[in-house]
Amino acid sequence: MSDNVLSVIPTDPRWQPDEAAADRAAALLTRLVPEDDTGLETEIEVDWYDAVMAVDCGEYLERIGCPRCGATVSDVWYGDLLDAHGDDGFVTLDVEVPCCGAATALDALEYDRPCGFAQFEIAVWNPDREPLDEGELADLGKALGHPVRQILARI
Repeated sequence: MSDNVLSVIPTDPRWQPDEAAADRAAALLTRLVPEDDTGLETEIEVDWYDAVMAVDCGEYLERIGCPRCGATVSDVWYGDLLDAHGDDGFVTLDVEVPCCGAATALDALEYDRPCGFAQFEIAVWNPDREPLDEGELADLGKALGHPVRQILARI
């Protein structure tokens, strides 16, 4: 059975809040996400990571584009990168894309559904709601003390 995950991450992959700010943002997100009435348990997790971790959209990802040449970046190449760094995270997001050999960054690739990288994440498992709107994201960013973005995943 698949799960849906709504993750809120800082716009800067290396930024981390203090615990009080994280608690404020998690409390606000708890109010924004109602309990699931479909039988799946809604759960909120707050995580700090020692390195930058991938926060991708899972099964929603259909295409990754190269920001240099516009070609499709191999999903096998991307999957191998995630597998190689999945447990330890990324020291750098700098990569050389296989399509044209250009130097770029993982967070600069053009994902058809938003993907991100972060050292801090608030994840809501099986939210029973539509994606957060711009006002809600702004409020979460204010509570956290840094602008945020959302990643919607199916895993």
